[in-house]
Amino acid sequence: MKTIKFLLFGLLIISSLSITAQDKTFEVEVTGEGEPILLFPGFTCTGDVWEATVAELSKDYECHVFTFAGFGDVPAIEKPWLPKIKDGVINYISEKELDNAVLVGHSLGGALALWMAADGNSYKELIIVDALPSTGALMMPDFKSEYMIYDSPYNKQLLAMNDTDFEAMVQQMANSMTKEQSNQERIKNWMIQADRETYVYGYTDLLKLDLREDLAKINSPVTILAATEPYGLDMAKSTYELQYKALAEYTIEFANGSSHFIMYDQPQWFIENLKNALND
Repeated sequence: MKTIKFLLFGLLIISSLSITAQDKTFEVEVTGEGEPILLFPGFTCTGDVWEATVAELSKDYECHVFTFAGFGDVPAIEKPWLPKIKDGVINYISEKELDNAVLVGHSLGGALALWMAADGNSYKELIIVDALPSTGALMMPDFKSEYMIYDSPYNKQLLAMNDTDFEAMVQQMANSMTKEQSNQERIKNWMIQADRETYVYGYTDLLKLDLREDLAKINSPVTILAATEPYGLDMAKSTYELQYKALAEYTIEFANGSSHFIMYDQPQWFIENLKNALND
């Protein structure tokens, strides 16, 4: 009878560990010492996208580098993906007592940082790298959040797409996001490695997110580092002014000629402006 009890107890522990693993919304790698900086990657990217950035910042700061569930080697979680990511990061900050942290986010990661701050959370500073409060509004002129649903024909098509066609699609996307071929390959491989349902439904979560009016609630200093390609500096300025008009005060710098992955296209410019934002 004792043996059976021990077996049942062991199974309960294994089951509990399994549930915990499946519910884990991210993995974090901590490097360096000093004031904390949380670095959020873009959609499908692993924390490796910040490798050169961390090599510099970790000399003076404690860098918490995130890889979100469904990307890289981190197991996928059930949808809704993005709200769970946000809640998980907020809990992490609370547990680690990182309330005065700097948040640095690229693309999706920048939108996440804005969302966390707009929810009433106060941080030392937000540094937003080529990210908008409403990606959906950029892509759809008549955008409304309620248009973004999981069970759409486009999502069904993506889920059913064979590996060859999917690779061809993401290769084309990666080519437009950065200029150097080796970096295009890296981005493409992250997209291929991503859990397909996370890729589909997680992006729906991002498109659904519309923070344009909620920006007025942010009370942390905000610096934006923005790319100008593929539409040029004037269009980039117009887009950012329109999307960020509810944010009372922010600093914006444009990486003229850079595509979406500024840290790859203009690494020296990126590090200099990142450090300037931190020093200011």
